[in-house]
Amino acid sequence: MNPSFTAVQNFSRRDVLKLFGATGGGLALGATGLSWSPMAMAQGEDARLNLFIAIGEDDKVYLTCHRSEMGQGIRTGIPQVLADELGADWNKVVVVQGLADKRYGSQNTDGSRSIRKGFDKMREMGAMARTMLEQAAADKWQVPLSEVSTANNLVIHTQSGEMMSFGELARAASQVPLPKVDTLILKSPNDFTHIGKSHKIVDMQAILTGEAKYGYDITLEGMRYASIIRPPVWGSEVKVLDDSKARKVAGVIDVIRLPAAKGAPGFQPLGGVAVIATNSWSALEGRKALNITWTDSINDTHNSEVFLKQLVEKVQSPGKIVRQQGEENSDWPKEKTIKAIYTIPYLAHAPMEPPVTTASVTDAGCELWASTQTPQSAAQNVAGYLGLKEEQVKVNVTLLGGGFGRKSKPDYCAEAALLSQQIKAPVKVCWSREDDIQNGYLHAISAQLYQAKLGDDKMPQAMLQRTGFPSIGSTFAEGADYPAGWEVDLGFVDVPLAVKSLRCETVEAKAHTRIGWMRSVCNIQHGFGIGSFVDELAVKADKPTTQMWRELLGESRQEMFVDQGFKYGNYGEELTRHPVDIERYHGVIDAVELGMKKGTQPKENQAWGFAVHRSFAAFVAVALLVEVDKDKKLTVLRAVAAIDAGTVVNPDRVKSQTEGAIMFGLSLAMMGEISFKEGKVQQSNFHDYPMLRMTQCPDIDVTVIASDAPPGGVGEPGVPPVAPSLTNAIFAASGIRIRDLPVTKKLTV
Repeated sequence: MNPSFTAVQNFSRRDVLKLFGATGGGLALGATGLSWSPMAMAQGEDARLNLFIAIGEDDKVYLTCHRSEMGQGIRTGIPQVLADELGADWNKVVVVQGLADKRYGSQNTDGSRSIRKGFDKMREMGAMARTMLEQAAADKWQVPLSEVSTANNLVIHTQSGEMMSFGELARAASQVPLPKVDTLILKSPNDFTHIGKSHKIVDMQAILTGEAKYGYDITLEGMRYASIIRPPVWGSEVKVLDDSKARKVAGVIDVIRLPAAKGAPGFQPLGGVAVIATNSWSALEGRKALNITWTDSINDTHNSEVFLKQLVEKVQSPGKIVRQQGEENSDWPKEKTIKAIYTIPYLAHAPMEPPVTTASVTDAGCELWASTQTPQSAAQNVAGYLGLKEEQVKVNVTLLGGGFGRKSKPDYCAEAALLSQQIKAPVKVCWSREDDIQNGYLHAISAQLYQAKLGDDKMPQAMLQRTGFPSIGSTFAEGADYPAGWEVDLGFVDVPLAVKSLRCETVEAKAHTRIGWMRSVCNIQHGFGIGSFVDELAVKADKPTTQMWRELLGESRQEMFVDQGFKYGNYGEELTRHPVDIERYHGVIDAVELGMKKGTQPKENQAWGFAVHRSFAAFVAVALLVEVDKDKKLTVLRAVAAIDAGTVVNPDRVKSQTEGAIMFGLSLAMMGEISFKEGKVQQSNFHDYPMLRMTQCPDIDVTVIASDAPPGGVGEPGVPPVAPSLTNAIFAASGIRIRDLPVTKKLTV
């Protein structure tokens, strides 16, 4: 296709078939020309557009999703928004997966922001295409545009009832000038037909029948398989390699040394030794036959148990001030002070599908088939390693078998590309489960101190909080030994407690492995800390935890954190658009409190635990009913959750994501632990890094709060309240207070 086309393009039959699988020409609409387009400056004759909407003369509507699908339903959600403003018939919608291209803006599918950041933009896209169809019809009928509307793939003249299909108007609409954004008329929410409706995910049938293509399903002619053994300790590299036995394994083609990463980890491949073979089994067997001596590393002495004890000591001494509300309190009388320290270990993402990429490097460039959350970052990273321009790297995004943040770090994409370049053939790099757990980017180990001075009413008059954990910043810059501002924004400094004096501090923690973001990021540890401490305050005051939260949150208001020593990032959102609204906290608390009263009430050795948390511009409360028997065996019986994520596109997906977050959070809280000895990860697979089994999963009841607020995040906000609601329930049922995760340190599960 000619790269020099404008925002509206009249495709030939062959072009549409090639690009969209269509059977005819029609209307195609891209991002350029929108007020929000990151490529608005590139509207000259050389601007190449990546299209969101195409309509064929066959009346099919092709809607592009530029984000990665990993089970969250985004390949359904984004098209729902586009289709609603367009007036499309859902049965005629075909979803197209977008390739990596910076003209989409960010394609980074993490941070619970695909709908949160894309909702208004996609509405504009749909409205723009609708307006062009309506104008084409108005011109044909010689009627005012105001008398024309769309519904179910039809353009309708409201006065006469005359109709034309989208397909009939596609060519004419492609000739209509692109309307300006400020002239668009968006639908009233009362008129939504797809937004707010529970559409089945578009990939469901393919997933159920095994036809869906994940990263592991890619095969190319002449493709080779690579299995890579990576340094067992961060910072070490190959010292001596004996590959003689590996080369004798049937099917092994070559053994290639990969250079070790230098400096801050970034998205660099770790290095090591790759065994290249004609099939995956031979690659794995060849890898087993390698004899490698590794160099020493400064991280050889890293012991996670010792390191955690050091963090616990550090949070008991003054640190860097990151928030001060009111006057500093220096009087902590022993008889009126309550203090607790909470810890969590390193954690691994462990998606069901480990990282995988297939790369084919030729003289023309590189093509990837990647299970990636960040196609643009993958292209950029690979281009840098191969010495190519970004536009020479094509990234095909497959379905992801889970991601949780791991697959937004494209080190594995670079591995495949480097090997393909070297052997001059397509190469698939498949990480094993052991590779994923032992060589990934881990969620940080952490310790937190919470301290409160109580008044005569047993309510906090002053609070002190300290947090310490290796920063994600260490992955991108050496010497980043304190949490970054955006990390303490995640559930630490941004909890709107209405106490007279509140001081938040951070302490130093050096990284000894690659630290990365995981589903809900630092909210994992901070949600556990504050959620647990509020419960301890409630027990001390002899109040329900729900009531303690209400009183600590204080009067209804929108908290702006004025004059408290920090500027709140608010997940990249303006506080005026996504406020920290105390009423919305109360809404989810009320909904869960009501849910706890329904159904069977706790019996002997059973009790509810509760926690609430705001993250990614959404509010979530969770209550868990547990039983702890006389043998200290834990059973989680029931979960009740409420989420206020503002305007919801697909309620079924919001419910599903919240259910998934509860299961994810339970896995981490009950059993999640990565430990280090002599710099090496001790766990290797699901036998010693287990996930929640079906028999351990409780009945789950999720309430999605109706709201007309702008869309908030959905995928991550459900995780943070889970761990504290679990440990609070355990205390209520058994008297055992768990401050150090996982729960298996004290109970069996």
